[in-house]
Amino acid sequence: MDKAKTVSEANSATSEGEKKKRPSNGDDFAMQAGARRYPEPPFPKQHQPKPGKEHQLDPMPMYEAPYYQGSNKLLGKVAVITGGDSGIGRAVAVLFAREGANVAIVYQTEHADAEITRSAVEAEGRKCLLIAGDVADKSFCDSAISKTLDEFERLDILVNNAAFQQHVQQFEELSVEQFDRTLKTNLYGYFFMSQAAIPYMQPGSAIVNTGSVTGILGSDHLLDYSMTKGGIHAFTRSLASHLVNRGIRVNAVAPGPVWTPLNPSDSPSEKVAQFGSKVPMKRPAQPEEISPAFVFLASAQCSSYITGEILPIVGGYSGN
Repeated sequence: MDKAKTVSEANSATSEGEKKKRPSNGDDFAMQAGARRYPEPPFPKQHQPKPGKEHQLDPMPMYEAPYYQGSNKLLGKVAVITGGDSGIGRAVAVLFAREGANVAIVYQTEHADAEITRSAVEAEGRKCLLIAGDVADKSFCDSAISKTLDEFERLDILVNNAAFQQHVQQFEELSVEQFDRTLKTNLYGYFFMSQAAIPYMQPGSAIVNTGSVTGILGSDHLLDYSMTKGGIHAFTRSLASHLVNRGIRVNAVAPGPVWTPLNPSDSPSEKVAQFGSKVPMKRPAQPEEISPAFVFLASAQCSSYITGEILPIVGGYSGN
């Protein structure tokens, strides 16, 4: 069966599903404008220990993007994706492979999730290298890039996506240990991976960073996380300016709520049940709704004149 189903088939199926489920009051339902129906709150109450396992989430995050048709936008390219075992990283890996790229997945300890990602990439006819370790460690980042080069003999795209997040109810509860861990993963990790990768990137290469709506609007219970995401946005713009003469583009995607292991391994189960309900679309994005933006920013066919930009994908949320 063709994985990339036609858009007309998708829209027809979605339309029929909408007729059956939508209430008469248009303010009461979550927006469904995609190729297939996506889960809506309330979700089952659940919580996991960090770093979280995607295969244990209910519902399972949707990453396959079966209606997305590849067109060789990344043919012959090699990409490194941190946090690629699950969530946005996995969805990006699948679409990169569908567009013709071989992929190296950098992840921490979630081996079962990483194997699922590898199988998904290989099902697209491309190769996938798994590299386990902590991006907060500079020597590991150097080693991850070296292993990628040993395996694929080139490096064209770096996706900095790995993140640490932990809610706190009161500012005084934010420990030095948590603050340090958040900065080391979310800022040092991006810095270490970029510094290791850039010497091997040629003109036409691209770096795509994962920012966040919290880095634009702030977050009252994610002070350290939102601070690092704002830092990632500034790092993106600054590094883009620094690398423009070398032909390497640097951009960022800033998602709103996305259904990944990040929040169920952080927030209380009661909050997880309502995750994403406060944005205008009244549901979180699924990873496959975010991943095409990474393809767009990674592909010189699509975005050769775009660098230093932050692309928000926030479900209509404007902070009002």
